[in-house]
Amino acid sequence: MSLKKKMKRYFNKKNKSPKNNRKIVGIILFSMTFVMFFLFVIQLSKIAVIGKVNNVSLAEKTKQLYQGSIVVKAKRGTIYDRNGIAIAEDATSYSAYATLSKTYTSGNKKLYAQEKDFEKLVAILAKEVSGFDEKKALTALKNGAKENLWLVEFSQAKNLTLKQRTAIEADLKAENLVGIYFNESQARMYPNGEFASHLIGYTDLVENKSGEKELVGKMGIESAYDDILKGTNGKIVYQRDNYQNPLPGTVSESVAAKDGKDIYTTLDSRLQVYLEKYMKEYYEKLGAKNMTAMLVKADTGEILALDQQPSFDPETKKGLGTDYDSNFNWANTLVEDPYEPGSTMKILTTAAAITQGVYDPNESYQGGKIEIADATIDDWDHGEKGTLTMRQALSWSSNKGMVILEQKMPDAWRQYLKKFGFGQSTYSGLANEKSGTLPSTNIVDTAMSSFGQSIGVTNFQMMQAFTAIANNGTMLKPQYITKIVNPNTNKITVMEPEVVGNPVTKESTEQVREYMRDTTENEEYGIAYGKYSVPGYHVSVKTGTAQISENGAYLTGANDYIYSAVSIVPSENPEYIFYLTIKQPKNYDYNALSDITNAILKRAMDLTSSDATTDGESTETSTEKITVDDYRNLSITTAATAAQKSGLDPVVLGEGSKVKSQSIDVGKTVLPGEKLLLLTNDDAVTMPDITGWSKTDIVKLADLLNIDVTFEGEGYATSQSIEAYATIGNQKLTVVLKEN
Repeated sequence: MSLKKKMKRYFNKKNKSPKNNRKIVGIILFSMTFVMFFLFVIQLSKIAVIGKVNNVSLAEKTKQLYQGSIVVKAKRGTIYDRNGIAIAEDATSYSAYATLSKTYTSGNKKLYAQEKDFEKLVAILAKEVSGFDEKKALTALKNGAKENLWLVEFSQAKNLTLKQRTAIEADLKAENLVGIYFNESQARMYPNGEFASHLIGYTDLVENKSGEKELVGKMGIESAYDDILKGTNGKIVYQRDNYQNPLPGTVSESVAAKDGKDIYTTLDSRLQVYLEKYMKEYYEKLGAKNMTAMLVKADTGEILALDQQPSFDPETKKGLGTDYDSNFNWANTLVEDPYEPGSTMKILTTAAAITQGVYDPNESYQGGKIEIADATIDDWDHGEKGTLTMRQALSWSSNKGMVILEQKMPDAWRQYLKKFGFGQSTYSGLANEKSGTLPSTNIVDTAMSSFGQSIGVTNFQMMQAFTAIANNGTMLKPQYITKIVNPNTNKITVMEPEVVGNPVTKESTEQVREYMRDTTENEEYGIAYGKYSVPGYHVSVKTGTAQISENGAYLTGANDYIYSAVSIVPSENPEYIFYLTIKQPKNYDYNALSDITNAILKRAMDLTSSDATTDGESTETSTEKITVDDYRNLSITTAATAAQKSGLDPVVLGEGSKVKSQSIDVGKTVLPGEKLLLLTNDDAVTMPDITGWSKTDIVKLADLLNIDVTFEGEGYATSQSIEAYATIGNQKLTVVLKEN
């Protein structure tokens, strides 16, 4: 029998009656229903207990559906001048949009824009927004209604002021219209326009990781202190209805925003505005490639006014595009653009020679050429003046005279350059600060550096060195912040003047300032005789004309120079230092330097006399202690900048790239202004200038450098056995202390 027949016989044998078949089917269906119900109950119980479906939290989904949140924007800190006048402050801008969704209602009241009102709504916007295109806006509304869009934004109604928003809302209320609403966004306002723009910087709205737009600092203080200025956003959590509208009185969580800290700069608006007026006028008149100027309080290092031309408006961004020379590098020239300073370096050479004991003001020599190795160095007048004394060498700006002085201190001169801070960052905290370059060890380059060539410096470095001349040998770091105020706690961090060295003696600086007077007071040997004057005061001046080096060669054009002048007033007891540079003017006017200098210094001295200003003599003290962070393994610039921003006084030891160890333990709480020694990963650390240091700080230094130190006397350091910037090696350090 075949297999087919066997199977047929089996099914015929097992075949039941229709009644039995129905019974079996019924049993099967009942069983399946019971099993499905059982599985459903199990799954439902699981969801109820666990609260998840396919690892998706139902509670979270419900929360997202019926719970909304609003980010409460923190107010960005305000930047002020020294007198409390706002330079940069937060503002709110608004952008208008129309809601078209017919679900946007409150009870029976329609809150959306109705088609019958489109023309009236557009007319109201056009009334309050200059240049608003009514036809374009009306078309956008009609198309949006056809496409059932939730809302339509008006590209022409962005960046509106509060005044414009208020006016539009008043017009809507008067016409009994609804449907136009506003989004808020942060903005930054710079009331003074172009005002120390490269130092202050500007902000841009940038989208963060959460997709929200926030103000981020670009350039200057806005960038360097962005983390301090920006604050921390808060949040409000509320319930919302099926249409995602907020339900009144349903706030379940509220986290307050922490506003950013306010920064008070050292700038004086009365001097800053005056300086920029002159700088802009002469920049356009001379057709210069760029100009820089800085006015500093001599006894504190505080920058009262500074400018760089060309400049820009940080609010409108005018000037950051193609308004000026498109090839200009939009950087902070004051710290980012090293240059050869020229003859203004001669006052430092003279002060070093006097301190070194190799200077005789009455020593005479024949002006003109001098041979150094295979190079010939010549005076600017080629020796026509004939015989000069060393005192006249400064006022007549003799290159040969400076080389003679340098030759008398061949090894010491390079050390003096380091003592004056050249070849190392001032750690200003501003982005991309350059360290400049020291002259090579070639004897010609070293000789040329005595009159300001073959060396690369920044404006901040030059001003820092000039403070030593004006402040009787004590060198101060250029300072642009007086204090930082926390509006959430009302605590204040005061930035104290920072002494960074004592490169020359008081006696040498007094002599140099006297000889600098000859520049403008000596009829026969004053290179700028009669040009510089501040009525009622003696002025110490040194001018400079430096060649510009590009690609290893000096430019040879008629005005391919950097013209400069440094002035100190009054000569006997300095109040101010003013340093001005003009680079590659197309129409050079020799009087430009003195015209600007005289006007600014007269203004400064008039203000000092008229209002008995107490600049730099504030009795305000810090009320916020500092918790020391871990700066180890950070780059030197990052560590020093961060320490300075917190209110500490960082001192970098060595020329390594990273911090190896620090003098204050991580987490320790200290008062602002305390010295923080940062030892770099440098095998050959040199000795810092510790004049004026406390015994405690010197002990910390010895521990970091692993050297033995002995003290003579009590008080503060007045001399050290290992010369500043000398290699330490295995030497022992002896320090003489005296009470102030």
